[in-house]
Amino acid sequence: MQETGESRAEWKEVNELYRQRYLKRLALLGTISALLVLAVLYSASVGTAPLSIGDVFLAVMHNIAVKTAGIPLIGQLFALFGEPQSGTAEVIVVNMRLPRIMLAMLTGVCLAVSGAVMQGVLRNPLVSPFTLGLASAASFGAAITIVLGTGILGLFIAGGSNYDIIINAFVFGLLSMMLIYGISRVRGTSQATLILAGVVLGYIFQAGVIILKYWSNNDKLKDLEMWLMGGMWGASWNAVLILLPIAIVCIVLLALKAWDLNALSAGDEIARNLGIRVERLRLYCLLLATIAASSCLAFTGVVGFIGLMAPHICRMLIGNDHRYLIPCSALMGGLILLLSDTFARTVFSPLEIPVGIIMYIIGGIFFLYLILRGKESHIY
Repeated sequence: MQETGESRAEWKEVNELYRQRYLKRLALLGTISALLVLAVLYSASVGTAPLSIGDVFLAVMHNIAVKTAGIPLIGQLFALFGEPQSGTAEVIVVNMRLPRIMLAMLTGVCLAVSGAVMQGVLRNPLVSPFTLGLASAASFGAAITIVLGTGILGLFIAGGSNYDIIINAFVFGLLSMMLIYGISRVRGTSQATLILAGVVLGYIFQAGVIILKYWSNNDKLKDLEMWLMGGMWGASWNAVLILLPIAIVCIVLLALKAWDLNALSAGDEIARNLGIRVERLRLYCLLLATIAASSCLAFTGVVGFIGLMAPHICRMLIGNDHRYLIPCSALMGGLILLLSDTFARTVFSPLEIPVGIIMYIIGGIFFLYLILRGKESHIY
């Protein structure tokens, strides 16, 4: 009876510790979500034409009221908020700033989740969507359209249209994963094989980009360099509507594999003993992560360090449990890239600088800080 009582006391203590950690993680996710909402309001209010946060809110509500005017009750409910004081607020916020804000958040979310999943699948803290050659492949696809003026569908348009660039970048990003998959079928799906194949393919595609740079004229070289720097200049509601369902589907499917990723982090053998088909899981997660990341990069160009930095920050805050790490990385990635893009378009307003430059600076400082502080314990 005494042992039973002690066991119950220990079990109760374990449950209490688990509950405390669970509540702490939920509070952290709620805090980051609140910061992201505040960042959206702030980003929508600043720029060449500054607006008050109240006008931003009323502009969005009035736009929804106009769009839902024919729906009983709903349109009337939103109409109660009234119109913004600034006559141009609705045009600026809804048509210009909100699409860019949404694109920045979606890109940050997809790159951060892809980085977190790839690091978990390959059990390597330095893996990111760029490690497996994705960025170099997407850059090569975009460079083909910009320099040669042709898209993957064979549409010959002088200079390459925006959608030709988007399609080429997306297809070549997926091509990198398909090539890695082919190599893995021959050599196996071990972490070392996948990482080495990705690095080698990255160098090959990068060589292709350099060749196209060498062949291009000054105008095309400038366009290519701007794409490689990364930015949200191509933001539109069409881009958001294309990316949103892709991001939701990929992230939900990856989140459903959180338990399997937790088991895989303990080692391949342990995961197999738990009934997990390790090779299939690894390729499944890498494919979904590649689709999510390449979809966003096709619209924004190369935006680095999000896939590395956001998961590392979240591991410091929330731990390695992928049930919480994946949503935390999503929120953190969206927050970091949104704030970085807001800074990039306002620091020298009305001029803009590529957000990729800001991310390289922030990412470099962050990892230099980790090295100097000796935080290896936070990196797996």
